[in-house]
Amino acid sequence: MSNFVDGKLTQAEQSDRHPLVDPVTGEEYGTAPASSAAAVDAAMRSAANAFERWRATTPAERQALLLRVADALQSRLPDLVRAELRQTGSRGAANEIPLAGDQLRFFAGAARALQGLAAGEYATGHTSYVRREPLGVCAQLAPWNYPMMMAALKSAPALAAGNTVVLKPAESTPATALLFAEIAAEILPPGVLNVVCGGAETGRMMVEHPIPAAVSLTGSIATGVDVATTAAASLKRVQLELGGKTPVVVFADADLDATVQGILTGALSNAGQDCTAASRVLVAEELHDELLAALEAGVAAVRTGGPDDESALYGPLNNADQLARVSGFVETLPDHARVVTGGHRVGTAGYFFAPTIIADVREDDRVSTEEIFGPVITVQRFRTEKEAVRLANSVVHGLASSVWTTDHARALRVSAELDFGCVWVNTHLMFPTEMPHGGFKHSGYGKDLSVYGLEEYTRIKHVMHRFA
Repeated sequence: MSNFVDGKLTQAEQSDRHPLVDPVTGEEYGTAPASSAAAVDAAMRSAANAFERWRATTPAERQALLLRVADALQSRLPDLVRAELRQTGSRGAANEIPLAGDQLRFFAGAARALQGLAAGEYATGHTSYVRREPLGVCAQLAPWNYPMMMAALKSAPALAAGNTVVLKPAESTPATALLFAEIAAEILPPGVLNVVCGGAETGRMMVEHPIPAAVSLTGSIATGVDVATTAAASLKRVQLELGGKTPVVVFADADLDATVQGILTGALSNAGQDCTAASRVLVAEELHDELLAALEAGVAAVRTGGPDDESALYGPLNNADQLARVSGFVETLPDHARVVTGGHRVGTAGYFFAPTIIADVREDDRVSTEEIFGPVITVQRFRTEKEAVRLANSVVHGLASSVWTTDHARALRVSAELDFGCVWVNTHLMFPTEMPHGGFKHSGYGKDLSVYGLEEYTRIKHVMHRFA
């Protein structure tokens, strides 16, 4: 595979190539460039040149083009799905591809309806108004769990606001981002959307490059700290959506069947490779045994398998390192914790891991405090509402949470007290494009999705005219 720069595929200067491995089989099927500083520079210069023309387009003109891109993606959906399945092995990831079109359509329209202060005379003899302008070139670093959907989630608001983009997909999953750029290039001017392949070093070169005005990352906390630190040297604007350790707070009056279904779907979809996965269950003492038994029974009916296995709920972990990481959490459990079910690799080919439940965990256990990013559910007891909130908020993460109760007043109280960017009540893993997504604390800052996500890619300028 090659980079996509200035409206065409380009052979990137490189010092190495990353292997592309099918996670279903564990076999290599291709390579992608580990792009050099020269390749990054070429993409940045292309985006900078295109910005001068793209920023001058009207919101209506950008809307018309982005709507055409969304339609083109829909017409190429089978090609995109095939590419996504090859690089992720996951129907869950492939099923997210239609969201890319929805995000393009939303932001295409939202750019025409930005709001602000009314123009007026806020000082005698002077009229003031506020301009909302694009930032410039945006460097965007996307993860491997939902490659195509994340490429659109990153680029759509930036493009709609009048910016140009240099996007780096994860080194293991560049295929759909490159296909997205190829499809978009039939409609967008050259250089407006560029894709550069590579790993952490390529990403760091993008952040260090003098051209980008902003950097957006979805990734781990460690990567977020590195990006923020590097970007600070040149005072780039930074938007970070980092890891999560999502508490699922289940009170004794919760609807048991609905709760179990919500946890299983929220925890195991896409093999748990979601930063908002329902992975950390906190349950009232009086419901603990019943919920644990119901979860065990539910997991017994769950299978993992390749995309051709219609009976499988989820597919493989994305890569060998992730399989080793998830396995390591189970292998290093403290003596007081116990594996109720699962806890092992499935098969010898590919990176499949059994659906897993771990009970009797404590708040300072590694499985309780660190993001696992696999099909693993931990279960922990609480005695009071106050303790439930304390346990939920005890981690450094602050991305998402859910509350399960039939007591409306309790739901309102707990939602206000949870220190997370999203609180779901009696549901989990729902992401309408109209609502913001982003975390607090070590889960980062800034928002994806919604009008708030669009505003991340604009700057505000005050203009004052003296007329007296």
